[in-house]
Amino acid sequence: MLLSLCFALTGTTSSLTVSASPLVGFQIADNQALATLPLSFHLIGTMLAGIPASFLMKNVGRRYGFMIGTGIGAFGAASAAGAIIYSNFYLFCLSIFCLGILSGFGQLYRFAAADVATNEFKTKAVSLVMIGGIIAGFIGPTVASKAKDLIPNAEFAGSYLFVIMFHFLIVLILLGTRLPRPDDTEQKGKTRPLKEIFSQPKFLVAVLSAMAGYGVMAMVMTATPLAMTEGSGHQFSEAAFVIQWHVVGMFAPSFFTGSLIHRYGSVPIIFTGILLNVLCIAINLAGTDVFNYWSSLILLGMGWNFMFVAGTTMVIETYSPAEKAIVQGVNDFLVFGTAAVSSLLAGVVQTSLGWRAVNLSSIPLLGVAVLALLWYIFRNAEKEVISLVKQDSTA
Repeated sequence: MLLSLCFALTGTTSSLTVSASPLVGFQIADNQALATLPLSFHLIGTMLAGIPASFLMKNVGRRYGFMIGTGIGAFGAASAAGAIIYSNFYLFCLSIFCLGILSGFGQLYRFAAADVATNEFKTKAVSLVMIGGIIAGFIGPTVASKAKDLIPNAEFAGSYLFVIMFHFLIVLILLGTRLPRPDDTEQKGKTRPLKEIFSQPKFLVAVLSAMAGYGVMAMVMTATPLAMTEGSGHQFSEAAFVIQWHVVGMFAPSFFTGSLIHRYGSVPIIFTGILLNVLCIAINLAGTDVFNYWSSLILLGMGWNFMFVAGTTMVIETYSPAEKAIVQGVNDFLVFGTAAVSSLLAGVVQTSLGWRAVNLSSIPLLGVAVLALLWYIFRNAEKEVISLVKQDSTA
């Protein structure tokens, strides 16, 4: 649960950024079409941090690795406040990039939980860590809303200064937490060729599913604050409310996602996540009332949870201890790279073509996930048939 709390406090900065950065960008950017560029930098930071963070932790251990990432995040929050005060859009993007690096380190809490869990409990351990996102879902947008006017003529600068104390709290928790240091098997064990590792069908399907889930979520979620405030005329407090419940939708299913995966398997859960995303898009296309945004963003979060947690579970099953740093890093690089591209496109599509286009452009990603899953299912079925034929021929 301590790892879940650390994940929650780290995620608070991310949910604050999701709520506030598009609006800050809209206010201080020379070109308003770049309003979501800071959030893209956040996701790029998350993407680029994955591989270095994994290898850093392979050498210094999880605890010190998380502390380093948290320090980078505290610097990013402080510089973000300064960038807002001085209306420096490019410094703000760089600051949010640092917060993205923090998020990249934070994404490894789920793998850290799996490392210390028994084989039977690994799936539930991942889910339990993800529950921390519920706390982040409420605290981040609340800080954005309540602290945005703490510094006159610099909306949201106070919000970023406020979250620095959460980073200090993370360090205190980590100082009191025992996480196993990497052993010789992890650091010096034998590994397979990279081509063999990354060509595994289970790895390919897991990564494609998580990429699709995160890509759709980033596209729709990133555009939501702009669509609600600038497109539909709703108040920021209403947009913050919608984002809060979206993040709850992202993480509340973690109470039972692990059990569902353990009972039914990862593939059916991923299919369920895709269906929830389709329902989200349908509701968004049906209207732009607050209820539409609220209900669709909850479904979007739930769909992401099913696809992401199930995909993570499949990835964990594809590597040995010595291979986990590179596999975990590459997985997060690809997943958050997709999210970064989607978030950048969200701002451009929303400002130039509108909310309907944002939702329609998310459908191809879901199609890719469906095709990957069908290929995986038929491939496994074909292998089982061949195996049965061989057994019959030898009998």
